Amino acid sequence: MKLVVSSTSPFVRKVRVLLRELGQDATVEEVGVKTSPLAQADAAVSANPIGKIPALLLDDGSALHDSRVITRFFDDHFAGGFYPADRLWQVLTLESMADAMIEAAVLMTYEVKLRPEAARFPPWVEAQWARIDRTLDHLEAEAGQLDASLDMGQVALACALEYLDFRHDARNWRNGRPRLAAWLVKLSARPSMTATVPVE
Repeated sequence: MKLVVSSTSPFVRKVRVLLRELGQDATVEEVGVKTSPLAQADAAVSANPIGKIPALLLDDGSALHDSRVITRFFDDHFAGGFYPADRLWQVLTLESMADAMIEAAVLMTYEVKLRPEAARFPPWVEAQWARIDRTLDHLEAEAGQLDASLDMGQVALACALEYLDFRHDARNWRNGRPRLAAWLVKLSARPSMTATVPVE
């Protein structure tokens, strides 16, 4: 199997972290690309006609797209237990919230990196941050529930929070959220996380 990746993508990172937690990273070849909405890499488009990553090329020649599809596939394929049946809906909901924060944060990044300064729309950027801010407040209030055994929702959340550090550190998401910040300190120390820290 081949996984089309970029080291800066938080959606890709979710998959890479899971593979390391499963002890299966050596069984999947990573194909690194530099890609963006304005200049999509050939390897990304070849694997996924929409051009988004991650994309997983299976040994039979077919492909899987979208990080949540790929993580579910790997968890099933390697019997990982990162989507436990007794907490499935809670795990999927947490993963969905984390992915929504990532999506908003990526859109904020694109607004600065890809759009000419004169064409930027600050109220739209602030609206994206407001979505993230509300979700962070909700997660701070629910932080006590994050101490359960590691699951895919928690992996996604850790990747989302560290992406905020990577691209939007000036926003200081930790301010007023001590429990969520303390939880991330513990999770980010895992070898799967330290091995996948985003690099420009």
